[in-house]
Amino acid sequence: MNRVVTETVWYAARVKYRTEQKIKAQLEVAGIKHFIPMKTVETERNGKKTHREKPLIPCLMFVYADRQTALELPLTTGFTINYIRNTDTKQLQIIPDKQMQDFMRVVDLSEAESLEILTANLKRGDKVRVVRGIFAGIEGELVRVKGHKRVVVRLDGLVSLATTYIPTDFLELI
Repeated sequence: MNRVVTETVWYAARVKYRTEQKIKAQLEVAGIKHFIPMKTVETERNGKKTHREKPLIPCLMFVYADRQTALELPLTTGFTINYIRNTDTKQLQIIPDKQMQDFMRVVDLSEAESLEILTANLKRGDKVRVVRGIFAGIEGELVRVKGHKRVVVRLDGLVSLATTYIPTDFLELI
């Protein structure tokens, strides 16, 4: 099945370390929708505290574009952008829109300290939807992390994010 994607979809890509911000600036100028999971870190220098944005997951970014535009980005930006491929089909990995929206929402609503980045393969749990609270509408898998119930939003083959503790009455089974 050699399917060419002409519609606009989310692609995941690996980039060189510390080039995320430079690529982000070029994509913003070009008007290409993208997402780089960021966190605010506080640093102290000469007794003065400053806040700056830092990638939450180094070297990982997401681009919302059609296939041709995505493949031309390394040439137009001048940066190395390696798209992640599906392990079964060897095609560019497409992230479903709902999954990507949930992922972005978990990153945006979570404080960097309370966000768990899970790289180990977790045992798959029940599919759930959060119905109340700040994570309402997010769908994922119910797992236990450090003894607490959390909803994990998984981007297959890439990364999993676990929310903070969510009470059972805030969840419904899908």
